[in-house]
Amino acid sequence: MESSNSVRTKPLYRGTQVVWYVLGLLEVLLAFRFVLKFLAANPTAGFTNAIYTVTQPFVAPFLSVFHMTKIQGSIMEWTTLLAMFVYWLIALAIVKLFFMGKDVSTPEAAVKLDELNK
Repeated sequence: MESSNSVRTKPLYRGTQVVWYVLGLLEVLLAFRFVLKFLAANPTAGFTNAIYTVTQPFVAPFLSVFHMTKIQGSIMEWTTLLAMFVYWLIALAIVKLFFMGKDVSTPEAAVKLDELNK
């Protein structure tokens, strides 16, 4: 088995930290967008405008997937929730990809293959 002191362990750990940090930051921004739309925040207010501007490129690919639900001025922007879910899946896939590059010993690989073939 690969020791915890392997040359590749620290970069792998740091890489996963970066992916989760970037995802966390993006998810917070998108959550702000969702809540501001839902609470019918003033779009010309500085903070609201900044959040909408920063998050627009991240929600743009999803804008026509669902219709927005409008309730007395509030907007339920389902596409923002979809974007949050898709970006979480992408981050998960990237982290899994990182771990695919992890060094493994022959016995460890044999055990993992046996587990997969059950």
